[in-house]
Amino acid sequence: MSSTFPTATIVGYPRIGPRRELKKAVESYWAGRTSAAELETAAAELRASSYARLTKLGLEAGNYSIPASFSLYDQVLDTAVTFGAVSDRFKDLYDADGSLGLDAYFTLARGDSERQPLEMTKWFDTNYHYLVPEIGPDTAFSLANDWILRDVREAAEAGYTVRPTLIGPVTFLLLSKAADEAPAGFNPLSRLDDLLPLYLELLGKLAEAGVEWVQLEEPALVADQAVPESEVAAAVERAYAVLAAEAQNRPAILVTSQYGSLGSLLPVLAGTAIDALHIDVFKGSVPAASELARLGETTLVAGVVDGHNIWKADLGVAAQKLTLLEGTVKNLAVSTSTSLQHVPLDVEDEQQLDAQLRSWLAFADQKVVEVVTLARAIGNPGAIDADIAAAAEVLASRAGAPGVNRAEVRARTSALSPSDFTRGDYAVRLAAQEEALKLPALPTTTIGSFPQTSEVRSARARANRGDLTAEQYRQLMQDEIRRVIDLQEELGFDVLVHGEPERNDMVQYFAENLDGFDVTVHGWVQSYGSRCTRPSILWGDVSRPEPITVPWTQFAQSLTDKPVKGMLTGPVTILAWSFVRDDLPLGETANQVALALRDEVTDLEAAGIRVIQVDEPALRELLPLRREDQAEYLEWSVNSFKLSTASAAPATQVHTHLCYSEFGAIIDAIDGLDADVTSIEAARSRMEVVHDLEAHGFRRGVGPGVYDIHSPRVPGQDEVAELLEKAVQHVPARQLWVNPDCGLKTRGYTETEESLRNLVNATVSVRSQLEAPVS
Repeated sequence: MSSTFPTATIVGYPRIGPRRELKKAVESYWAGRTSAAELETAAAELRASSYARLTKLGLEAGNYSIPASFSLYDQVLDTAVTFGAVSDRFKDLYDADGSLGLDAYFTLARGDSERQPLEMTKWFDTNYHYLVPEIGPDTAFSLANDWILRDVREAAEAGYTVRPTLIGPVTFLLLSKAADEAPAGFNPLSRLDDLLPLYLELLGKLAEAGVEWVQLEEPALVADQAVPESEVAAAVERAYAVLAAEAQNRPAILVTSQYGSLGSLLPVLAGTAIDALHIDVFKGSVPAASELARLGETTLVAGVVDGHNIWKADLGVAAQKLTLLEGTVKNLAVSTSTSLQHVPLDVEDEQQLDAQLRSWLAFADQKVVEVVTLARAIGNPGAIDADIAAAAEVLASRAGAPGVNRAEVRARTSALSPSDFTRGDYAVRLAAQEEALKLPALPTTTIGSFPQTSEVRSARARANRGDLTAEQYRQLMQDEIRRVIDLQEELGFDVLVHGEPERNDMVQYFAENLDGFDVTVHGWVQSYGSRCTRPSILWGDVSRPEPITVPWTQFAQSLTDKPVKGMLTGPVTILAWSFVRDDLPLGETANQVALALRDEVTDLEAAGIRVIQVDEPALRELLPLRREDQAEYLEWSVNSFKLSTASAAPATQVHTHLCYSEFGAIIDAIDGLDADVTSIEAARSRMEVVHDLEAHGFRRGVGPGVYDIHSPRVPGQDEVAELLEKAVQHVPARQLWVNPDCGLKTRGYTETEESLRNLVNATVSVRSQLEAPVS
């Protein structure tokens, strides 16, 4: 076992490839166009190219500074499959030798015709989604997959000594849910002592393979849990007493804690026999000497470079933190605060950006260089003075740049009063909307987007290249809108959408039409599985120069007598799914965006649109991980939504949409949005949210999703009806809407039409039961 940890390292690195090569390889395999061997070859090439790239950027090939953080789909799923942590409904996926192979892995992620996939939810306060393991009291753990060993050997053959990574045992169990077969009140953390022998067995196999360092990720320790903190602390002490006990028969252990401060668990981890401890000192504060006193010879890995946003580091501030820590601990290393999977790969790929804006940015590759630069200062004061001065010059140029501070925008937010955040009484609104819309019981709708065909994407690309005139492009988009309206009319939907063919992304589309934003060409970031997004860059004060959605929505409404929803992305989601400026409080930036959307709401109403949806799927995403910090966030986030919608007339029905969150944790905030109708993800979690709605006494319209659009499977009519019947048992039918979980952009038309037809038919069936006389 090595006791020397590299001075410069990172926690993780983007795995999708410079041009989304992983997405293309995985989706080609799913489509049957390529074999498993071809997928594995593509993945191996991506891993090798990442190691080579990191070495070129300054990490050393032979000292374990490079983490083996690659995943074909999700790191939590990888850990579940490694340890055979699958519930009874997936038991048949095991091969005859007790292993879980590639097809089993993807079935857990995507489901099949007979069963739904694992539930998916947000990874801490990021836009990454992880798959939630299902564990019961009898889940039989076993070493069911050896990909981690394969990756280590593969790297060694190429000349790289990489550091294998796994989710740590405490975080893995805290992020898991009780399997369906588990008794009420079962807590997966109770299985810790059953899981630890498997971690020990794997550590032994890694040691036999010559591995000297392993990374166990414990980010759940920076977040308040439903489990009492004393139980979490006991689990941490137990886990690392067991795993670190046999120092001669295992690799050295690095434990990482990303996304915030460990708080009272820092001395707990510091007092174990682990060999290195990573802490986030970008988002968290520099710990006091007393908190670090128990480290002894354990290396402290200081995450001083922000892994979650794209602004160039203030090297002076980072160096000051390192100086404080250097005077406190015996062994110190430099790292990123989080995995770099949350940022794009290389800002040099974005030559279309303004040169000054580009100078303010650091993507993954630039952050690696920042880490390497800062590491030079350890034990060598003054070594990076020139780098610190250059960084300070960039920060100064940003602060004074045109558009960063616009007096007219600041004046508008400063003039806001409480009345700007308030709509009229809900009962009055409900009566006005029932009179205006005359909808049936259990009204049906979709969330907004319809499948984006290759023809639609091609038209948008040709328009961007100048190969289509504005009029030609408008005509093609109108043709697609007409097709979507006709389809919804034929299927029998009650409230229609225009399908959003003109939109590349629900946030980027608005960013391209608002001042204060810019967008990238190659700045892709993994959201889940093969799904990638290009977060926009919010760098300045925000305003709306002209209407954005009105012409498209107005055209769609002209094609039907049924109401067509105006579709807007809410202020919190625009912030959450962008790289947001760090020089202004988030609440102030949210209000700037909200005022731009408020102007859009006013124009939609003037155009005759009677239903307006302002999506906030990311409301839960930015919720601080510590409860003591949540009230302030919920106040400004809820108020920014209300600011964007409060100008709507009583007869205008305001919808919102939320997805992939633990809704029970923020049910008061959801209620506080004061939307007339809220649609919520519910299909993959099998309608769990209705219990929260019932317990809360939620009284406005709500549409718990009945069709999981993040999986290719088509839900049958009976399956949808069963979910609806469960919803009706817990929420009054007069409040219920029927809709998919989310937008349909990523799905194909064949599966979408079949699924939506089943949705409408199931609704008709359940309606008839509600209307049937009681005998």
